[in-house]
Amino acid sequence: MLLAGLVLLMVPSVVQAAPTRADTTLRVMTFNIRYNNPGDGAHAWPHRKERVASVIRFHQADFVGMQEALQGQIDDLEGLLPGYAWIGVGRDDGAAAGEFSPLFYRRARFELLEQATFWLSETPEVPGSQSWDAALPRIVTWGRFRDREAGTTFFVFNTHFDHRGQQAREESARLLAEKIRTIAGNTPVLVTGDFNAEPTTPVFRTMIADLADARAQSALPPHGPDGTLWGFTVEVDEPERRIDYIFVSPSVRVRRYAALTDHWNGHFPSDHIPILAEVAF
Repeated sequence: MLLAGLVLLMVPSVVQAAPTRADTTLRVMTFNIRYNNPGDGAHAWPHRKERVASVIRFHQADFVGMQEALQGQIDDLEGLLPGYAWIGVGRDDGAAAGEFSPLFYRRARFELLEQATFWLSETPEVPGSQSWDAALPRIVTWGRFRDREAGTTFFVFNTHFDHRGQQAREESARLLAEKIRTIAGNTPVLVTGDFNAEPTTPVFRTMIADLADARAQSALPPHGPDGTLWGFTVEVDEPERRIDYIFVSPSVRVRRYAALTDHWNGHFPSDHIPILAEVAF
């Protein structure tokens, strides 16, 4: 009887408690994968697609906001990332034409509740529309998700601002901020994107009026270089520029942040450095 009693007392000491909701984190990535341009030669998409997928797999990203993705590239990544689903439309027609700003996510863990795309223009609901001094149509693709593990609901917005028009970028930032307030309200928000604007610009200041820069909020010191526009090789001729960001709403805690410089013999998967943040609600 004494031995049986001892066994019963010892069992709880080896049972590990299940993770609580406070322990649940997710990893969000922003990644400009560079459109499939045959003129890139040795750095054209067919030579890089495995590397792009490898970075996403190895770093176990739960969400990946991509920029410059064409339909064929998305098809390739669907095959290379079988655990992921995605949302998005082509910016030229709201269907399959032109670049996407697709949002990939782990379909086993996250349930898609709602999705949409709007255009960064004076007529956001009109497919293919562009305004101000924008050189090309630009879009925002967003989704509302539920974490099946934690039960939390949140929004993820992904975008790519114009590369030439300064006014277009500033107006796009104002429109995006307004849309986030209208669509998400007080629900937690993650924003990924290539904003083609550095931290000294009005674009950045508009984005951090309601949101926080994940790099600045990281509990651990940021890992990796500051700049994100790098080129295809480790050696660069121009100073690094930080134009890719992850922004979060104030209720989101950023545990760590990294600019990922994974490369293969000095060759990066893209001409932009992907950014990864581990966050908790």
